[in-house]
Amino acid sequence: MRIIFMGTPEFAVPTLTEIVSSGHEVVAVYSRAPKPAGRGQAERKSPVHLAAEGFGIEVHTPRSLKSAEEQAAFAGLEADLAVVVAYGLILPAAILSAPRLGCLNLHGSLLPRWRGAAPIQRAVMAGDRRTGVMVMRMDEGLDTGPVGLVEEMPIGADMTAGELHDRMMLVGADLMGRALAALERGSLEFTPQPAEGVTYAAKIDKAEARIDWTRSAQEVHNLIRGLAPFPGAWCELALHGMPTRIKVLRSTLSEGSAPPGTILADLAVACGTGAVRLVAVQREGKGAMDAATFLRGAGPLPERAG
Repeated sequence: MRIIFMGTPEFAVPTLTEIVSSGHEVVAVYSRAPKPAGRGQAERKSPVHLAAEGFGIEVHTPRSLKSAEEQAAFAGLEADLAVVVAYGLILPAAILSAPRLGCLNLHGSLLPRWRGAAPIQRAVMAGDRRTGVMVMRMDEGLDTGPVGLVEEMPIGADMTAGELHDRMMLVGADLMGRALAALERGSLEFTPQPAEGVTYAAKIDKAEARIDWTRSAQEVHNLIRGLAPFPGAWCELALHGMPTRIKVLRSTLSEGSAPPGTILADLAVACGTGAVRLVAVQREGKGAMDAATFLRGAGPLPERAG
């Protein structure tokens, strides 16, 4: 098939690779425009942009698809299908209807749960035990289209959003490959999403990242693993007399009871109920380290975490 691929982050790269390796003709790739990054603020191309260039595929980086000119250029590619994976721009009706077979989207949740921008992180933060990836036919709603294929997977008790992301992007690439093969055979059937169980995965706000030790240990643990590795849940510790921000990259539930925020043995911290042990942390200006390494360099710990 003649396919337009639309994606931006690392999550989308394995799906592009799967499509190319399956022998489809990727007539163009659409990705978000390069952004200034690093000390020199040089423009940095997205992971999908770089991967497409490696395959020798033409890359388009419009800042919007709302203009008649962009829509005409898209339609002019005469694609059979568009495949969309974490692209980042809204697709107007004229874009959705341009390919002969419409647009398929790879989404990282069990729809209709966690429609929106941050489904992987929100599932972990909510303490969900299961999630999955879905191939969906896109319509004009927010992740509301009918579903063609699903692959479910468990969320481990200590699994981070980063680990789930890495698992999903590989499973999702394989799922999209199977969906395209079924579509070519005429055997890909779509089922409308149920009206019940709709939730929305809002973009992560930095204000959510500070740990509130008055919450239960399970809630704190879910927050930490849901925001790991980025943006990272954090707290403050007074180290060497100076308030220091500590990003928590990994945790596990622990035992102990004390006023919330009290630092217990083995870098465990008391919560509103129960306790959470900090397994991997990162001090401001330092690299990630395990708890034992952190404790060797931190000096005497304060009684409480803030």
